[in-house]
Amino acid sequence: MSLALLTDKYELTMLEASLVDGTSERRSVFEVFSRRLPRGRRYGVVAGTGRLMELLGSLHFAAPDGSLEWLVESGTVKPSTAEWLASYRFKGSISGYAEGEAYFPGSPVLTVDGTFAECVILETLILSVLNHDCAVASAASRMTAAAEDRPCLEMGARRTHEEAAAAAARAAYVAGFAGTSILEAGRRWGIPTIGTAAHAFTLVHDSEREAFASQLTSQGNGTTLLVDTYNVKEAVNLAIELAGPALRAVRLDSGDLPQLARAVRKQLDSLGATNTAITVTSDLDEYAIAALAAAPVNSYGVGTKLVTGSGAPTAEMVYKLVARQDATGKLQPVEKRSSGGKSTIGGAKWAGRRINDSGTAEEEVILTGPAVRPVAPEAYGLRPLQVLYLDHGTVDHSHTGAAGLARARTRHLASRDELPAAGLRLSEGEPAIPTTVSNVRDAAGA
Repeated sequence: MSLALLTDKYELTMLEASLVDGTSERRSVFEVFSRRLPRGRRYGVVAGTGRLMELLGSLHFAAPDGSLEWLVESGTVKPSTAEWLASYRFKGSISGYAEGEAYFPGSPVLTVDGTFAECVILETLILSVLNHDCAVASAASRMTAAAEDRPCLEMGARRTHEEAAAAAARAAYVAGFAGTSILEAGRRWGIPTIGTAAHAFTLVHDSEREAFASQLTSQGNGTTLLVDTYNVKEAVNLAIELAGPALRAVRLDSGDLPQLARAVRKQLDSLGATNTAITVTSDLDEYAIAALAAAPVNSYGVGTKLVTGSGAPTAEMVYKLVARQDATGKLQPVEKRSSGGKSTIGGAKWAGRRINDSGTAEEEVILTGPAVRPVAPEAYGLRPLQVLYLDHGTVDHSHTGAAGLARARTRHLASRDELPAAGLRLSEGEPAIPTTVSNVRDAAGA
């Protein structure tokens, strides 16, 4: 399967017309941003940029699967356009918010700079990656914030598309999840993998005793036993009888979780298993996790609500042209002025966050203007937010792989920690900090 064909046809329609009229080689700047946060959200989380850089190397049309030939045979493009596509490689530059950073409405999450032809082809790939990964990471961040010091474990592979499962695990890890059940995410990015047993394992045995004994023989006392297939109280007694007080954990997957957790904790302590942990699953989201804050729960397993963005399955990001080269070769701002809240702000942008003396974020500042690129964020007393991911076709691999993911994870926790306390509330409200758009001269006080 060709990654290049996972795209909207209109990109190739625009490409073909621009190749004919000569605008294909005009330098163009596209920007990815979200006009609004999903309802109830006070911040978003940038995730997927490292994964996007990994994918860009595979974006080519001259694949052995016959993709390019099909484009011509189906009448999608003319042979002359296919000839151009045969040698396609993105040779421009991409910068954007560092992965793991919080973002807000209007934040220039990603900036793509190159010729019109090479940039326009990237729209669908960029938006599909960022809209999915940012949505999952934003939901995951709310969950890990609600969980505080208790680990959250990603278990959503059976609730989404097979490739989306690995991407969701990565996005959740950026936002603080401790591990994943999907093995491919462990292989690709070194994310810790977790997994125990389903109710089917208990049911396939003649008794719960046989099932527990088999799992303990295979996995040792470091495993987690699922104790709610039949009778929770009897299962907990049996688990400690067979494993002893050194059993690592028991899992609850149904029922009144706060009440059950308290009862099981009391039972485990009475049996001497004071170090045996309790992990809970069962369709959790950030609200359910917050409701369990006072319960004796040690970790949370989250599936469906996480991989579907907990009610916000897309980050609603768009990909818009904000500057293009004119007939004289000069880069000029362009903007969309349509009604209905879908207008844009022209010009390439640079962003920084104003942090007060106590280390709390106060304002998102977006600068635009002809001199925006050379301006250092420190000159305006702002913390820089953007990094260079790809420079004239060359990817900075410090943002990719397991090492790039680890840095994004650390960065997110720091970015979230600097938000004001109100920004972490689960109730509806305004974005955690306001966003100001300024011309470079205005920001400099000129």
